[in-house]
Amino acid sequence: MIARPHQHWLPRILVWHGSVLPKISSRLLLNFLLSIVVIMILPWYTTLGIKLTVAPFSILGVAIAIFLGFRNNACYARYVEARLLWGQLMIASRSLLREVKNTLHDEPHIAEFTRLQIAFAHSLRLQLRRQPPQDVLARYLDEQQLAQVLAVQTPANRILLMMGEWLAVRRREGKLSDILFHSLNNRLNDMSSVLAGCERIANTPVPFAYSLILHRTVYLFCIMLPFALVVDLHYMTPFVSVLISYTFIALDTLAEELEEPFGMENNDLPLDAICNAIEIELLQMNDETNIPARLTADKHYQLT
Repeated sequence: MIARPHQHWLPRILVWHGSVLPKISSRLLLNFLLSIVVIMILPWYTTLGIKLTVAPFSILGVAIAIFLGFRNNACYARYVEARLLWGQLMIASRSLLREVKNTLHDEPHIAEFTRLQIAFAHSLRLQLRRQPPQDVLARYLDEQQLAQVLAVQTPANRILLMMGEWLAVRRREGKLSDILFHSLNNRLNDMSSVLAGCERIANTPVPFAYSLILHRTVYLFCIMLPFALVVDLHYMTPFVSVLISYTFIALDTLAEELEEPFGMENNDLPLDAICNAIEIELLQMNDETNIPARLTADKHYQLT
């Protein structure tokens, strides 16, 4: 995620880091070179009796813009839902630990429960990004717990089961009444809902055929555009063609990034920073002293 402070409009025009321009610059360069080639072959091109005009491209451009808007809205909705789910996880984690500390204030093993909560957040992050969880979870789980978590396909769900069992043990010991156990179990259900919601987003992408037809249409439009512009614009064709192509290709590329909000792209959610914030909050609520530093954006304003 790009965490860039507010800028004046003029320097913002020249921003490189955080935009999709680095990813599409090679494609824009090809469009520029194609436009130059079209200018060079214009005398031969006019002898063929084939003349493309701007009129059909205007109609097609409007249609592409509308469908790109629909696709970007669909992808942005996935991003917003993912952001809300992780916000819900922050709320559920704080509320769960607060209730545990208030109801089990004499319990000596609350630190173990706190680390299970932190492990759940990191496990969910690693699961969504398809990264190996062993090294990270080893900091919060003992060997037996780690072996149980790594033995299943959904480590985060196993950690939820461990938190439920931790509460059930206190219930059987008489430290928790049925009402209090039910209240705490509802917090675990909230975290389970976050897990299921994130899995739904990660495992059900935007229909491939819908993305493919827009992708093909955008690039065919950009390839044919110089042939329609060259008759009227001549030497201005490369600049106008690149400007129009930048708009369409950038929107197509941005939609691809927003479609997978849990990745490591510039416009994806900063899951590392969110997990770091959850860990800091929970450790401070537990009055611990060994608290990690808060993650901040790097020199390119990138927050992972």
